[in-house]
Amino acid sequence: MYVPNRSLDTEAAHDLEDTMSDLSGRTTIVVGASRGLGRGIAAAFADAGAPVIAVARTAGTFDEPANGAGSLRTEVADAADATVAGSLLDRHQPENVVLVAGATPLMRPLQHHTWESFSANWETDVRIAFHWVREVLLKPLRPGSRVIVVSSGAALAGSPLSGGYAGAKATQRFITAYAQEESDRAGLGITFTAVMPRITPLTELGRSAARAYAVRGGQSEEEYLRQLGAPLTPEAAGAALVELVRADAATVAPGYLLTGGGLKKLP
Repeated sequence: MYVPNRSLDTEAAHDLEDTMSDLSGRTTIVVGASRGLGRGIAAAFADAGAPVIAVARTAGTFDEPANGAGSLRTEVADAADATVAGSLLDRHQPENVVLVAGATPLMRPLQHHTWESFSANWETDVRIAFHWVREVLLKPLRPGSRVIVVSSGAALAGSPLSGGYAGAKATQRFITAYAQEESDRAGLGITFTAVMPRITPLTELGRSAARAYAVRGGQSEEEYLRQLGAPLTPEAAGAALVELVRADAATVAPGYLLTGGGLKKLP
């Protein structure tokens, strides 16, 4: 996974691996933390002991971390703004960055989209991934840092009712892979991973998609959801990503499918 041009000395490398499971000193920025999976992910990292910076366009409140483990504070900002990523990375010096933010697509057949509605996720989701990953590489973050880009299962299977959403999510995956190549070439020791969650009715985006696809398939919403299996909860998504960040970098795959049953490595 990490193939540096300038390697860390052996003792430093061991120190990095020893501290990965302890998140108490590893500031974690979660972009898109105000709702849905992002909110569950931010809470999970705080409960695991990390100081969490929850980036959202609107101010929100969070429960206190379990057992007073970590901490959680909100930064109100537009993550798609080209100046925001560099500013927040400089201010907080994180070692984990999780990108979850994105636009909720308009659910309708291709011919009923305008270019503006079709391209909404390119202008938001892809833009956010590009700005943040670019700034991580330029800064760069410290060796041993982890960056997780939360894409979508639609990147693998398509999504005919959501305009350019599936293509935008696939591009987020490509951006993540390109960033890993650049990290390796420069010997930065940063691990980039793309995670593709399966549709879940427990988020606003998932609920609207489930309703639309149920109607398209002539099913009730309950019938459609039943065929998807156990839903992915925000809490389960958070636990899975904490586990991923704690894993040895050498064992981390470039991409994962995330379902109610957990993470599955993608080829």
